[in-house]
Amino acid sequence: MMFDAQCDLAALVYDADNDPDAILRDFAADLRAHGARVVGMVQSGQCADSSLSAVLVHSGETLLLAQPSSPDTTSAGATGCKLDLSRLQAAGVRVADALAEGADLVVINRFGKRERDGKGLGFLIERALGADIPVVIAVSRASFADWIKFAGGMSVKLACDRHALDAWWHSVSLRTAARIAPDHTTVCEVFK
Repeated sequence: MMFDAQCDLAALVYDADNDPDAILRDFAADLRAHGARVVGMVQSGQCADSSLSAVLVHSGETLLLAQPSSPDTTSAGATGCKLDLSRLQAAGVRVADALAEGADLVVINRFGKRERDGKGLGFLIERALGADIPVVIAVSRASFADWIKFAGGMSVKLACDRHALDAWWHSVSLRTAARIAPDHTTVCEVFK
């Protein structure tokens, strides 16, 4: 996969004691409240109780991502829920449909082994960047080396905190505004 050197791709790198979902959810909600067109999804729920799901940030809808539990997985040796790849893909298609209507930012809940292996939501990242739409994604510190390979090194590494995310978005917004309005006249130029 090849990404443009000018792309606006950010990895919100988290450790086990961080909550990237809350940070991304609040960030997306604040941007939307200020008129930005934010599409994507943020993880909610946990595998531990089979409530693993994603909230579509553009509609507020919650989509279950866990496979339904079956009687043979309730034995003493069972290991929690399992991601349902068809549900993940269906959620990705919903995000792609919203993206097709235009967006200022795409939020992806996680970079994991599915994306590393060319599956999962990687296609959304490619589609957004192909349309010059910035992307932010949560990446665990353990998966960061795989992320760098996936992104071809063309990614901004952000600390898992709101300040880092806001600073990145401010920078992206300024570059986007400069691309959109290169002939904008400043107050200083008017008074020359």
